[in-house]
Amino acid sequence: MAANISQAEVSSVSREKIQSSLKTVLDKISVVSSKRSDVCTTRQPRLVAVSKTKPPEAVLAAYDFGQKHFGENYVMELIEKSNDEEILEKCKDIKWHFIGHLQKNKVNKVIMIPNLYVIETVESEKIAQSLNTTWSKFNKERQLKIMVQVNTSGEENKHGCNPSEVSKVVGFIKEKCPSLEFIGLMTIGSFDHDLSNGPNPDFKKLLECRDKLCEDFGLSREDIEISMGMSNDFEHAIELGSTSVRVGSTIFGARYYPNKTANGPVTTGNGPVKTTENGPEKLADDGTVKTEKNLGIGLETLSVKEKERSDQ
Repeated sequence: MAANISQAEVSSVSREKIQSSLKTVLDKISVVSSKRSDVCTTRQPRLVAVSKTKPPEAVLAAYDFGQKHFGENYVMELIEKSNDEEILEKCKDIKWHFIGHLQKNKVNKVIMIPNLYVIETVESEKIAQSLNTTWSKFNKERQLKIMVQVNTSGEENKHGCNPSEVSKVVGFIKEKCPSLEFIGLMTIGSFDHDLSNGPNPDFKKLLECRDKLCEDFGLSREDIEISMGMSNDFEHAIELGSTSVRVGSTIFGARYYPNKTANGPVTTGNGPVKTTENGPEKLADDGTVKTEKNLGIGLETLSVKEKERSDQ
């Protein structure tokens, strides 16, 4: 896991560079949000700093600069970082966002994370029910904040519920999951959208889903947070009304993925391979990454661009 990689192995990005980059992102957020219409939202955008594959030192550098909200994609990496002794000691007000795909067999682990603020990727009634049941056993005092992830692009290799099912899933959470607090919607926009052709339709689709929820449940726009926008498009997302952006590599530098396992470097006679949490990844001739996951379903194929997109 990335949290076990030494700081030198991860990158040479310095504490000062992280804080300088963080300030640049915060300044951009401030400028863009000051120009947008109140018709979009009156909420000030929140920055979630995505520290995936980065060591605890990177989190500490950003936290010391005033950053409180951090996002992680992988349950095991989040467990390691959130339980890091130095982070527990020095980052009392840290707020962790889980922003990766959540499988039912990981629910018991994710709800035990110290300072867990929100799970942004609830995509079905089944996951909502599992979270509700498990959370109620360990946390009687407060509800668990959750967002519903929506697959606004319709791409098969993206997670999230269909836009047509959003009201159904949210209704189930509100009626059947008393231990959960629905706070908003989340999406990952199309990686290839050219803004010269107009606003990202995936972002507009999420706003339509929000407006439909307002109509169906008698809510105001301010009642529903909108989590959309990452390193390459967070300013555009804010212009359209995003209230939470997830920015990683722009702050912390390029991602680091280990190219070896405990048994040594991963090599084949068929081309380059790198190892991630999901297992060995092979770059195929057609530009796709083939990932062998221990899910009993063989190979899952993701485009390189989609892999980059998932990096936040």
